[in-house]
Amino acid sequence: MLNKTQIEEIAKRVRINIVKMVNEAKSGHIGGSMSGVEILTTLYFNEMNINHENLNDLERDKFVLSKGHASPLLYAVHAEKGFIPQEELMTFRKINSRLQGHPNMNYVDSVDMSTGSLGQGISAAVGMALSYKAKGLPYRVYSLVGDGESQEGIVWEAAMAAAHYKLDNLLAIIDLNGLQIDGDITKIMNPLPLDEKFKAFGWNVLTINGHDIDALQEAYAKARDFKGKPTVIVALTVKGKGVTFMENDYAWHGVATSSEQFALAMKELDGE
Repeated sequence: MLNKTQIEEIAKRVRINIVKMVNEAKSGHIGGSMSGVEILTTLYFNEMNINHENLNDLERDKFVLSKGHASPLLYAVHAEKGFIPQEELMTFRKINSRLQGHPNMNYVDSVDMSTGSLGQGISAAVGMALSYKAKGLPYRVYSLVGDGESQEGIVWEAAMAAAHYKLDNLLAIIDLNGLQIDGDITKIMNPLPLDEKFKAFGWNVLTINGHDIDALQEAYAKARDFKGKPTVIVALTVKGKGVTFMENDYAWHGVATSSEQFALAMKELDGE
């Protein structure tokens, strides 16, 4: 298990690579990738049972990126785990690259589910968790869900099914950065309060600062120990976290940096 300083160092490298990948491709989703960095870094390095030895096993802990457009985040974390060569990150979104704008399990072994159509990722995660339950297997399933994505009705069908089948081997994490491609989520189609909605659907609910590594580790442990219900972590985050001019600005949902902006971002992140 890594200590907080080690996780923070990995998180910094992940952010640098997210910006580099999108800048190199001249397209991609920076804002919502940056908001989930601590969530995924802590999950992959200190919580999930996933490594080189069991990567190709059908039966192990699984992760589903339901907000599939945040693929730069997933690829950058997988590169830190050694599942993807670091140099391959710069092929992001290019023709014939394995690392397309939405993750594809047919191309990348470390991707557990192809996602992109919003709401379908958490639905697939429910199916995986149900399968493990039916087989009596001890593995867990994790899914990162967007707050704008939670406007999709299929998310709530999945939530209802997960509670009905008492999938305590399922953990959903809501990346609540408050912004989507068109602006403030409460002005587009208000999904709040997400904590109360999940409680009403029969879930165990934890609300934390999604950038606080200690809080994340504590919440992951609580979710693992909780029995009889699925757990959701409502993670309060900042869109574009780590680069001042991107933070809390919905315009950075899905655009690339100019050369000047890239230089400023790299300076702020201590990147090259």
